[in-house]
Amino acid sequence: MTAALVAAGLGIVPGTAQAADPVPVAAGVADAIAEASTSEGFHSPADRTIRTALPTAVEGKNKANAKTAAPQSAQAAPAPAPQAAPAPQAAPAPQDGQPAPAALDAGANPTLAVDVSGTSYTAHGIELTTLITSADFALGVVIDWGDGKSDTATAQGAAELHHSHTYDKSGEYQVKVTVSDTTNAVQAVNGGAFLTPGSDFTPHTPTRLLDTRYGTGTGAPVAKVPGQGSARVKVAGNAAVPAGVTAVALNVTVTETVDSGYVTAWPGAGYDRPGTSNLNYTAGRSVPNLVIVPVGEDGYIELYNGGGQPVDLIADVTGYFTRAQAAGYTSMTPARFVDTREGLGTTRGKLAARSAFTTGIGGLRGVPEGITAVALNVTVTEPQGTGHLTAFSGDGPVPTASNLNFVAGQTVANAVIVPVAADGTIKVFNGAWLPAHVVVDVVGYYSKGSKAAFLPFTPFRTLDTREEAYGWPGGRFRAREYITQGFTPEAATGVEAYVLNTTVTETGGDGFLSVAPSPYALPADGEPAAPAAPRPGSSTLNWTTGAIVPNLVQASDGDHGVITFWNQGYQDADLVLDVFGVYQSK
Repeated sequence: MTAALVAAGLGIVPGTAQAADPVPVAAGVADAIAEASTSEGFHSPADRTIRTALPTAVEGKNKANAKTAAPQSAQAAPAPAPQAAPAPQAAPAPQDGQPAPAALDAGANPTLAVDVSGTSYTAHGIELTTLITSADFALGVVIDWGDGKSDTATAQGAAELHHSHTYDKSGEYQVKVTVSDTTNAVQAVNGGAFLTPGSDFTPHTPTRLLDTRYGTGTGAPVAKVPGQGSARVKVAGNAAVPAGVTAVALNVTVTETVDSGYVTAWPGAGYDRPGTSNLNYTAGRSVPNLVIVPVGEDGYIELYNGGGQPVDLIADVTGYFTRAQAAGYTSMTPARFVDTREGLGTTRGKLAARSAFTTGIGGLRGVPEGITAVALNVTVTEPQGTGHLTAFSGDGPVPTASNLNFVAGQTVANAVIVPVAADGTIKVFNGAWLPAHVVVDVVGYYSKGSKAAFLPFTPFRTLDTREEAYGWPGGRFRAREYITQGFTPEAATGVEAYVLNTTVTETGGDGFLSVAPSPYALPADGEPAAPAAPRPGSSTLNWTTGAIVPNLVQASDGDHGVITFWNQGYQDADLVLDVFGVYQSK
């Protein structure tokens, strides 16, 4: 069966599971989320407390009377004759068993102060600790979260209080804690600025930031990236990408290769290069892959050439993440929106050379209107010549950047994040001089109404079928079968999707990989395996015999915290999974 037929999802036969132990995955995810989110927070010690006097009960009553008093006539009343001041009245004696009233003196609780600290263990959540220093009086506490919401509490004298809150959107919020002692007419206020660990997404017209073939973005003469060397790419402040970006979505392409190798993207200066890879290449092939990578504090990222020979590298920005309120992410079970072989979503027949089609995304098949960007998996198949595809907004001009490259007869897939026009459309352009078929699968979308924010962490490997590690019992990724892995630990609530890099290698024939949430929970120890899930009709990446093929996947783990990976080919292969981050709404 050809790769073109396999990509269509034909020849479906029942499959059986190859279960991987989910414990290392869940534990790794929990640790990574905790490490990424706890890097943000604030602490305002007690010596920053602002003390102010409260109105006394008598003052409050007098002010209320003054507001409600009405004039008797429009004419001014004659001034009263002067009278002697009334003699001071003694305070009423306390009743039996009741303490004497405390003096209404702001200094009667001289130790009143509040220490406030906020931290987080999730993308949008804050854990607030309030330490109150006070004499033994009844206290009222108000926590203003800075987003128009507040909580109240009470305390008696010195106390330690704990509160949690979840923000709807990413951003910086001014948190204020007010402790009031009405008995002594004094209050204490303290707080600080809390910056959510999670980031929202802003789409960007595909724009080239790096092209070593022409010296673009290198600040140096034209030169390939040497083996075991790296290229620095300026992101913040470049091509209208603002300062302060936390992460960037890039389409990275390696080309002019003469040997095998891999490319790793990471924040660069001040960070250790991870042991994972973003794309793999072989001699003579141009290989693209979508990369979502944190941006270093200096505004740069680095691309490392893990091969032994020089290569050319290209990087096109398609969007960026900031802690300003923008678009959150909503995942979907992968759904096919376009297939030119069937006339789905566009005219039936190959996309002509140097031409584009327009297709609707927003407002169709569960995708709402008003989205700002869409996460796709775009596949080219049966191309008649060498070329590239570019996906872009339905109301924009054709960018100079590309999303995937191909040669005649090759089936290639790549993850793409595309800005969506106001009318909900995108376009796909065939940059080749000969026709090709195009397939588009939607895996998620970005919108202002979506709450999940991106939380990147240090990449780690969770599965490699070539090694008896990661909870894997050993053996290859068998043909027409699937691997299930549990991802979301109990501590990681509100996870919308995982950002993974999937790599298929040691392929024995043509095929494709599908990734989808499982409709079943993982069985407990001693329980029988869950039934086989329906075989997906969408594809994540395609391969040919002997190829090493990577692709980024933004995958939901569904209602049960389980993701299924399907080998849709008829020959065994090996599968490698790396985790790069999560989208989280809590």
